[in-house]
Amino acid sequence: MKLIFEKDKYGRTAFSLPKLDVPETKIELEEELLRKEDPGLPQVHELEIVRHYNELERKNHSVDSGFYPLGSCTMKYNPMLNEEMAGMFNNIHPYLDEEHIQGALELMYNLQKHLGEITGMDAITLQPAAGAHGELTGMLIVRKYIEDNGYTNKTKVILPDSAHGTNPASAKMAGFDVLEVKSGPDGRVDLEEFKKVMDDSVAAIMLTNPNTLGLFEKDILEIAKLAHEHHALLYYDGANLNAIMGKVRPGDMGFDIVHLNLHKTFSTPHGMGGPGSGPVGVKEKLKNYLPKPIVDINEDGKYFFNYDIPKSCGRLRTFYGNFGVMVRAYTYILMMGKEGLKFASEMAVLNANYLRKKLEKDFKIAFDDVCKHEFVIDGTFLKEYGVKTLDFAKRLLDYGIHPPTIYFPLIVHEAMMIEPTETESKEELDHFVEVMYKILEEAKTDPEILKEAPYNTPVRRLNETVANKQLKLRG
Repeated sequence: MKLIFEKDKYGRTAFSLPKLDVPETKIELEEELLRKEDPGLPQVHELEIVRHYNELERKNHSVDSGFYPLGSCTMKYNPMLNEEMAGMFNNIHPYLDEEHIQGALELMYNLQKHLGEITGMDAITLQPAAGAHGELTGMLIVRKYIEDNGYTNKTKVILPDSAHGTNPASAKMAGFDVLEVKSGPDGRVDLEEFKKVMDDSVAAIMLTNPNTLGLFEKDILEIAKLAHEHHALLYYDGANLNAIMGKVRPGDMGFDIVHLNLHKTFSTPHGMGGPGSGPVGVKEKLKNYLPKPIVDINEDGKYFFNYDIPKSCGRLRTFYGNFGVMVRAYTYILMMGKEGLKFASEMAVLNANYLRKKLEKDFKIAFDDVCKHEFVIDGTFLKEYGVKTLDFAKRLLDYGIHPPTIYFPLIVHEAMMIEPTETESKEELDHFVEVMYKILEEAKTDPEILKEAPYNTPVRRLNETVANKQLKLRG
């Protein structure tokens, strides 16, 4: 494939503007603001531009083009109806007067209500731009809450050793010290270990349920009770809500704060770093600490941005959140309905357990228990064939399947984390199983095939050590 810059031909243009029919106005700019040379953009025809980007699209892997079992990231199918609905709002700007965007505000208001009902929370902000941003929002709410209540001794946040890596980072950014609690032999929080670190210096506990191993935390009510006895808040990382949506609510488990990933649970795939949306919900006692503004409705039935949040943790981003993702999520919720959301969770759990049982014969399942939406393979057994999980994952690309998450969670060595989601058919799951066993046979008989993979991708295997140590972010 030729780069667009290689197609450059002097004098070619993709469009032309009509001749200027108004007086020309010159604006004098300061010398340091002026370019010293042309920007070097390629000169090409419109057709060449269109073909260039379509060719790039064909070389990219997406959930629309193939199986994408990325554990803990829920790469589920985004219905085309969602895109159509999002497109209806393309021409509005967030800084229009409220009277001109009543439809958009009504959508946001209703979405807040729906997400509150789904999670068991009393108030919702749609402002955070993604999951980690939601985590930071939650931790800033914790910070404001403990300051407001005079809990000067509360300086710590507890999280399990299986937590998403952004959890400790978010807690640290909000000014807390991080305490790690070990998982027990069953892959869940070790309750006895938890009791050892739980005291009055703890401000919050960050958990996701089911956890990152795909296992439901059966002691969650006891954990919540212990947290609240010490006046600590319980925070729910919503990355794994796709397993319990419509079945059980974080608020009913005892959680005080929850962030959601609209770009996971509510259907907008988030590959390539975006787009994302990470709404945060809170219980009644925390609603005055939410970021401002939130969308509200007045006595006349008009929707407006409500800035009257007296103890707000502050504004988290420009405008009011990633609106396009909100539209897709709202469409998805209305299209699915209460029973549909529940059924989606049931199918996600069924698909994950179907794969787990199909693969357990020759693949080592890290915690061979009934899972929820995902499960983890312990790839250390591959060493006897001279290959690693990375080699296995690279070979999957040659079969048109995006690899599962690898080397996470960190408590499982050579981990391979598989989440099929509810949107894949039995035929697709069976094909995945067939490919997994085919690659395992290759590892046994000719491991060099795996070590040199992938063969069929636009870019072969990169030197990841060099890529990490010598970042090159510009061409």
